[in-house]
Amino acid sequence: MRKFILFILTFFIISIGNMYGNESLWKPYMDAIIHVESKGNVNAISKCGKCVGAMQIKTIVVDDCNEYLKMIGSKKRYTYQDRYNLQKSKEMFLLIQKRYNKSNDIEKGIRIWNGGCGYYKSPKLTAQSSAYYYKVIKEYKKSMGN
Repeated sequence: MRKFILFILTFFIISIGNMYGNESLWKPYMDAIIHVESKGNVNAISKCGKCVGAMQIKTIVVDDCNEYLKMIGSKKRYTYQDRYNLQKSKEMFLLIQKRYNKSNDIEKGIRIWNGGCGYYKSPKLTAQSSAYYYKVIKEYKKSMGN
């Protein structure tokens, strides 16, 4: 009986970890994104008013995360207010990576965060996501002491 309970507990812990993807890989890049987007201000609001929180999340990202959670059978859902919560913002970032960047390609992941999953479809979005990518990588390198 003990082994069974231990097995179930281990499975549950692994499942929760897998729901959000590879956090240890993405942590330093999320930190760089947070610095580039808001310098860590969880109450930041973009000039246009559509992006909020430390990671500058639009409502469409919340909707996308909730759609994905529903697809994978999770009962968890995010609210628009959750964009102001740093931990929940990071969870949403990881869900977007898990959904659209299964290979955990760093450049692709950063570009997706900035330009959406179709960033490569338009020259304007490609140029915008390129500039953003280099800003984030510069911040990442600075934080790593390079």
